[in-house]
Amino acid sequence: MSAAGDVAQGGATVVDERVRATSGLRRFLTRPEMGSLAGVIAVFIFFALVAGNSGFLSLRGTASYLQVSAELGILAVAVSLLMIGGEFDLSIGSIIGASGMIIAILTVVFGVELWLALIISLVFSLIVGVVNALLILRTGLPSFIVTLAMLFILRGATIGITRHVTGRTQVGGLDQLPHFQSAQAVFASAFMINGVKFAISIIWCVALALIATWVLMRTPFGNWIFGVGGNAQAARNVGVPVNLVKILLFMATAASAWLVATIQVLGATGADVLRGQYREFYAIIAAVIGGTLLTGGYGSAMGAIFGALIYGMVQQGIVYAGVDSDWVQAVLGVMLLIAVLVNRFIRSRAMQTR
Repeated sequence: MSAAGDVAQGGATVVDERVRATSGLRRFLTRPEMGSLAGVIAVFIFFALVAGNSGFLSLRGTASYLQVSAELGILAVAVSLLMIGGEFDLSIGSIIGASGMIIAILTVVFGVELWLALIISLVFSLIVGVVNALLILRTGLPSFIVTLAMLFILRGATIGITRHVTGRTQVGGLDQLPHFQSAQAVFASAFMINGVKFAISIIWCVALALIATWVLMRTPFGNWIFGVGGNAQAARNVGVPVNLVKILLFMATAASAWLVATIQVLGATGADVLRGQYREFYAIIAAVIGGTLLTGGYGSAMGAIFGALIYGMVQQGIVYAGVDSDWVQAVLGVMLLIAVLVNRFIRSRAMQTR
């Protein structure tokens, strides 16, 4: 009887271990970013076969799509966190244009020291983020409407003020300013790998993604973000400072837009009032492809990075394949629809495993 009992107990232990292993694998496969990771692999294989001989697989080709992906990824990570928190920010594209033009006008036209202009521009961007959040919280209007209005307000004001001050819509000459080299080294320089330049924005993007992932997965604030996006009233009932969480998330998206603007202005040594146009939509697409739900409460920062990487590979891969780049938007639209369907399926499977 004892031997038989030991055998039975041992069999039960093996079964329990298999069940735990299967459950762990299932949870891993239903992570928000897994669909986008599969998409990255599929897109890479496709362009490797179609455009591998045209330079897509070269270090220079890799550097080109990583640079495109990095600038979008910086936005997408912050947008993903905000969407997990249950809100949208359509004003980030206009913040890019406005904050970039503030840097250019303050320095080139009014002679403000470059680093001070960068700080002023950052403060302006953060104020816009706070205003967006407060308008949403105080009025109860959807963030889609409030930030869409802010998009047009900022873009129109940027164009009007720039024309009034400079008589044109572009301002250049930042490379002639004192301290330009030091600022460019931080935000818009490059590092070399086997003689090929890789933009430092790649490092910024990876660093921000790792920080955002740590915040989401390892800190109470990350739990607050998921709670606020899942059910704001329930989160408020258990003591989560819902308003503070949303204000900080809107400030984060505004800061990410400022960072992209700074990278672009210092890289191009000038600003354009229309710079950043449509970036808000691309960032949302990257976040959704990365597994973030439009309804909030579910998603990841790494998924947003994978979504941005898919965008970068598609944009540059089409060029290397010799296809008209106008098809990029059509491809992104198809990928967005597919991603929403896949994410809904993954979400339903994730709920079943709980």
